[in-house]
Amino acid sequence: MSAETDGSFFHPGADMHPVQFKKLNDSEIFIKWDDGSEFTLSMKYLRDRCPCASCAGESVLWREYKPTTLPVLTPGKYNLKSAEIVGNYAIALTWVDGHNTGIYAFDHLKKICAEYGKAAAAIEDSQKK
Repeated sequence: MSAETDGSFFHPGADMHPVQFKKLNDSEIFIKWDDGSEFTLSMKYLRDRCPCASCAGESVLWREYKPTTLPVLTPGKYNLKSAEIVGNYAIALTWVDGHNTGIYAFDHLKKICAEYGKAAAAIEDSQKK
């Protein structure tokens, strides 16, 4: 499924899955889940939570690898190029800068959506005061 398409898909084998994943514009993604919940996420928020070893680190044989966070903004880092379903459990994202090793398991993606929703609600509440 390309991010430029409608992004509708269904995965009956997954416990929890998105039924729609759509690039809204150059900075936002829309995700609708099978439970009816809907989220609009910033691409920056999604990319900054990439689960790949280069971005999030990993543990191998009792050693933990934590990547060095560099304040480097490569062109296209926060612009989604495409999205592909991985089996019945995840979505793989490819970014314009070429980064394509982040496989977002549906449960991880749902957690990111919930965190972003809570953060957005907190900001909205603080602006009302």
